[in-house]
Amino acid sequence: MKLHLAAILLALSAPAHAANPDVGGAPMFENKNIIENAVNSADHTTLVAAVKAAGLVDALQGPGPFTVFAPVNAAFAALPAGTVDTLLLPENKGTLTKVLTAHVVSGNLSGAEIMRKAKASRDGYFHMQTLSGDALSATVRGSKLYIVDESGNASLVTIGDVNQSNGVIHVVNKVLLPK
Repeated sequence: MKLHLAAILLALSAPAHAANPDVGGAPMFENKNIIENAVNSADHTTLVAAVKAAGLVDALQGPGPFTVFAPVNAAFAALPAGTVDTLLLPENKGTLTKVLTAHVVSGNLSGAEIMRKAKASRDGYFHMQTLSGDALSATVRGSKLYIVDESGNASLVTIGDVNQSNGVIHVVNKVLLPK
């Protein structure tokens, strides 16, 4: 009887929501902002370096809320040879900023909300405008969520709903490129 009562008390004291998933081998904390969490992910070192080079750290530490589609290192590595190095050059800061802000949408959009809006739309896509002014679309294929850039390239959301103090991150497997 004591064990049963202890289990009930433990269950009642547990948080009502699931904890954030780990990303890149690191815990992600809801009380930290996008940058504070991203710098700990081993899978996002290229993205963090690019955000720093573009001067976007302060913006992504701001109040938001922001929905960020965060490409993993392998996504950047899959770009044509030399692309990342070229984008990181000081003279290409404007282009780098455009590419990075094409991964950010205003608001705090959960994966479930994005999927619901995509399924409810006439064309099967939920259309979003990014901070760069470019377009992204979300679509559902089976049970998976994909984010599609302006060129029609689809990126799979591999880890969704990583809640932050100033928004949410959805990890994607490809870099989303504006036209």
